Amino acid sequence: MPELIRPTDDQARALARQLIDTARFGALAVTEAGTGLPLVSRVAVGTAPDGQPLLLVSDLAHHTRALKENPACALLLGEPGPRGDPLTHPRLTLQADAQFLRHGSPGHGEMAAHYLRDHPKAKLYIGFTDFSFALLKVHLAYLNGGFGRAFTLTPADLTR
Repeated sequence: MPELIRPTDDQARALARQLIDTARFGALAVTEAGTGLPLVSRVAVGTAPDGQPLLLVSDLAHHTRALKENPACALLLGEPGPRGDPLTHPRLTLQADAQFLRHGSPGHGEMAAHYLRDHPKAKLYIGFTDFSFALLKVHLAYLNGGFGRAFTLTPADLTR
């Protein structure tokens, strides 16, 4: 049987980094608070100044409550292009733990200014007290660069 996962190379690292840096939304998988059942939600995605994946979340959202109870999560990035089979387009799954930067905490204002550069429409709600940032501390990533192009990446592979 052939090896399904290729050795991680610079091209895979660059593609993974591009998917993180250009993502404006993604699918967040969490364990639902109270039920323990899986829950997937579409979330706004950005990056912290150091390139760490960053979510802007509201305390009113089910996924935020879930992350507060259990910070383990997965984030799927990458969207199908306008043509062809959706499975031929690259996508990246990040396994991570969420760390919250609450509204009003030290560093929140600087993070908000950074986030608004790529998400200017968030200016409408970023200042609401129920919104905070969830920084994703990545433990492992799985890159599918298209058919026959699968890679496992470490946090070091994702650094800028």
